[in-house]
Amino acid sequence: MSQQCPHSAALTIDPMVADLAGETRTLSEGPALTRIELLGASAWTVTRHNLARQLLTDTRLVKDHTQWNLWQSGAVTREWPLIGMIDAGRSMFTVDGAEHRRLRIKTTRALAPRRLGALRPKIEHFTAELLDDLAAAGAANEAVDLKQIFAYPLPMRVVSELMGVPRSDHTTLLESYKAFFSLLTPHEERMRVFAELDDYYTGLIKEKTARPSDDLTSDFIHDVAEGETPLTEAEVLGNLKALVAAGHETTVSLIITTVRALLAHPEQLAAIRAGDRTWEEAIEETLRWDGPVIHLLMRFATEDITVDDFTIEKGDGVVMSYRAIGRDRGLHGEDADTFDITRPTANRNISFGYGPHICPGAALARLEASIALPALFERFPNLQYAMPSSEIGNLPVLTQNDPAAFPIRLGT
Repeated sequence: MSQQCPHSAALTIDPMVADLAGETRTLSEGPALTRIELLGASAWTVTRHNLARQLLTDTRLVKDHTQWNLWQSGAVTREWPLIGMIDAGRSMFTVDGAEHRRLRIKTTRALAPRRLGALRPKIEHFTAELLDDLAAAGAANEAVDLKQIFAYPLPMRVVSELMGVPRSDHTTLLESYKAFFSLLTPHEERMRVFAELDDYYTGLIKEKTARPSDDLTSDFIHDVAEGETPLTEAEVLGNLKALVAAGHETTVSLIITTVRALLAHPEQLAAIRAGDRTWEEAIEETLRWDGPVIHLLMRFATEDITVDDFTIEKGDGVVMSYRAIGRDRGLHGEDADTFDITRPTANRNISFGYGPHICPGAALARLEASIALPALFERFPNLQYAMPSSEIGNLPVLTQNDPAAFPIRLGT
């Protein structure tokens, strides 16, 4: 590992993501463990695959933000703009150990292969509906936004169906999460949206408590195995919010970034459509090369952790820089910055995490992408950019690798 003094100047991470390519290059070419500054808060970030796997399974790194030395000293408060990304309420994403396992097991059971298999026809139905919407909007080869019309609503319809959310509420949830995740949203407005989501899910929980049905929310409440402690209302609330936030945004990004990569590499798209390569290969290479998460905030050291010549001190925050991790030349070769669906190491990506906190919705995201992408290109084989790809900018959010819009022409 390259050396870096813990007290040397830290790399400033731009929360508005003005230069994603430049930041990725700097992190990829720098040390495996790098000091960063993030909106005035100092932390470490991890940029290599093997070190990420090591630290993601280290029980001395926890999700409890009250262990952060900057929180304890008052340097970071509830006014920190990114506080919602490290203190999103009690859920399987914010606790560790036995409590994490207790909260997570409900989701693991609810997203078992049986339920995902039953969900496939509904995903196919939603996909067909949205492709019809796309065709109507793009009639006469007008430019249309693939993200807003297709990629953004599809995962929300799927996760809403999974949770038992009425179809009439899909749009409201979409707009709420869009506002919550944008750094362009004023802090006060984001906190208001956060409170409204609490109110919405609390109402849903009360409804499913009184009238359970075959959905994930009802399972969270009523599916209690022998010896298990039922989830409290607050724990069900936290799990629902976290699942939507994580599952929806990552799937939107996965669909869009795979389309973006294949349009930029038409020979690889042609190989898939000819049957020489697979959609699964394209999805895994996209997860590695241009995955849904840029940086994941944050774990906190409960004691000193020595990594080669470095010490992550007790109370330090640790960020996983998944985009840089996916470009690790030590694992993926000297051409790791190149998109190549034949890459043999692509399926070793950890873009959905690793260890106890690996994303429980990873299989669902892959399923949605594996249905949506072939259907999209089958319906619109001449799909093309409506503007130079270099002009399509990302949302100004340091966690999400997600363009603000994705204008395309259907080529019909």
